[in-house]
Amino acid sequence: MELYAPKYYKDFKCIADKCKNSCCIGWEIDIDKETLNKYKNLKSPYGASIIKTISKGKVPHFKLLKGERCPHLDENGLCKIIINEGENYLSDICREHPRFYNYTSVCEVGIGMSCEEAARVILSSPDYSCFEKIGEVDADFDGVEFDGRKERDKTYKILGDTTQNYNDRLEKIYKEYQIDKGNDEKYHKIIASFEYLDPGHKELFLGYSRLHRPKGLDEYLERFLAYFIYRHTTEAYDYEDYLARLSFALFCERLFASLIYINGAKSLDELIYIATIISSEIEYSEDNTEALMC
Repeated sequence: MELYAPKYYKDFKCIADKCKNSCCIGWEIDIDKETLNKYKNLKSPYGASIIKTISKGKVPHFKLLKGERCPHLDENGLCKIIINEGENYLSDICREHPRFYNYTSVCEVGIGMSCEEAARVILSSPDYSCFEKIGEVDADFDGVEFDGRKERDKTYKILGDTTQNYNDRLEKIYKEYQIDKGNDEKYHKIIASFEYLDPGHKELFLGYSRLHRPKGLDEYLERFLAYFIYRHTTEAYDYEDYLARLSFALFCERLFASLIYINGAKSLDELIYIATIISSEIEYSEDNTEALMC
């Protein structure tokens, strides 16, 4: 199966110790079976220390230290497994993060916005609808007759129509797909029911209002929405499913706009911070995502 990626994908590179919001802190890090066997067969001194840090639960994972830090994250923010054993000894989740894959008649890869450097690349890239073939993967066509990529391209055509201002393009998408923005009370109830990685984000999200729209930041709102459309609508199994996924993406854009507005965010760094929070709290929780797609 052919593998494609957005044009901006090649610009992403992990910034490791320079990252302010390390993916090695605050996340449970699962270990796949193949990597676990690699660890068990290591004869090096550090190999023995790796085994000692692995939980013996149903799903093997590293036992986090104080502050929910990975036990293999050193004081400089670097991975001791890479330092001592090399990148080939990273588990799948560590090696792939923040990448995600869409499987249809082709495979598409992207970078998740919970990663601050990925968010920087995405929010800085105007060519979100340009894709490049970067290789092939061992996978089969999913057999779904509905073509989510084709419908996504139609949505992108509206979104990227620079003959109209952004708000007009946005309204055209709502009208074209007959999507209701809903009332704030409805979404406040959903937001209140979320599970949160950081409980402090609940109050932040409850500041949501569909009427909150910042000025002068349309290009970033557009790129944010394009990312959510790419990640979440592509694998839709029929038109109704596409509508639910698109509605989800549009809510996330409204939430992004709302949090920018109420926090008075203006700089790219401030926008990146807000984008990573939304992605981490919503995209990386199946329960939260499903609550918004119902």
